[in-house]
Amino acid sequence: MKAILAGTLETGRGTTQKNATIFLDKGKIVDIAEGLDPKGASEVLDASAFVVTPGLIDAHTHIGTYCEGFPVGMADANDMVHPIAPQLRILDAIYQDDTAFEDALAGGVTCVQTLPGSGNVIGGQGAIIKTSTSVHGRKKVVEEMLVRAPSSMKAALGENPIRVYTEKGKLPNTRMGNAALMRQALVDAENYRNKQNQAKAKNEAGERNLQHEAMLPVLDGELPLCVHAHRCDDIATAVRIAKEFSIRYTVEHCTEGHLIAPFLAENKVMAAVGPTLTGKPKMELRNKTWDTPVLLWKAGVHFCIITDHPVVPIEHLSVCLSLAVRAGLPREEALRAVTLSAAEHLGIADRVGSIEKGKDADIVVWDGDPLDARSRAVATIIDGETAYSRI
Repeated sequence: MKAILAGTLETGRGTTQKNATIFLDKGKIVDIAEGLDPKGASEVLDASAFVVTPGLIDAHTHIGTYCEGFPVGMADANDMVHPIAPQLRILDAIYQDDTAFEDALAGGVTCVQTLPGSGNVIGGQGAIIKTSTSVHGRKKVVEEMLVRAPSSMKAALGENPIRVYTEKGKLPNTRMGNAALMRQALVDAENYRNKQNQAKAKNEAGERNLQHEAMLPVLDGELPLCVHAHRCDDIATAVRIAKEFSIRYTVEHCTEGHLIAPFLAENKVMAAVGPTLTGKPKMELRNKTWDTPVLLWKAGVHFCIITDHPVVPIEHLSVCLSLAVRAGLPREEALRAVTLSAAEHLGIADRVGSIEKGKDADIVVWDGDPLDARSRAVATIIDGETAYSRI
């Protein structure tokens, strides 16, 4: 049994406790007690002078595939040969020696979704992983970092696939082309399922097709379509197609979401906002603003805040929160945007996102207010094990 003595405990649910003790065992939080009393725990972390929060969650990254310091040509997140490639699995591309994992730990980020890029209309399956790459002095294989795979089916609307395939002389060349290909991928999967069912009824072996097979969990509502969409018209297209096929989806980036916030609230859109700590290198970012999370919050839209690492380095996720607060987002909502709301966005709130009994022991100790850009993570704990420490 381990104990963390927390001078200030922020639970991730908008509540704060002073002088609390968190008990950990077998990678889980087993109890939270009032007072700074370890009650005979075999290992004690004295954080009585510090602030303790849940581990931060970045719901949209490309960590382990756009590796730090590697040439662009060695990036493994975008197979831009065919615009429809749902059979690709990011799990097969994650390199756990990417130094960004160390940066994540230093920034208090304990869990991420890493995704294929946005060069294709359908880019492949994402994965949710913890950011600790070693255990008991040995390197983990990727399967030991996994929370869930596949976690979503990456899709993209807007400029990126248009730019990639216009240069290749292929569809899509327009936003109409993006939407048409997305619909066709879903229809092809429906047709494939019908043929498989017909073969089964005849007691015949249907011929497998990995491309169509990978889309079946999307059609069945088991896997969300994770749609890259910056501009408000692309966001509306994502909603429109999701309704046509009755599928689950999230809107990623949602850069112009503030312009249509009531529409997003009405349609119960779950949005991942960011990367906002960047310039505006393409036209669909022209309305990028820190007002986006503020106005989504005011409209009642469910949102989380993301870095899109390496676009914004993952260790600066907490800096993004401070800037959102400066723009007017309430402090507790900002912290929630990278803890419980991010976990809800990914469908893993039963395991992570808040400090509660029964959840994974993913905890960060800070030397000051975690939403103050001057504060640092001094200890990052994942599944009950200290993965990073300055104390």
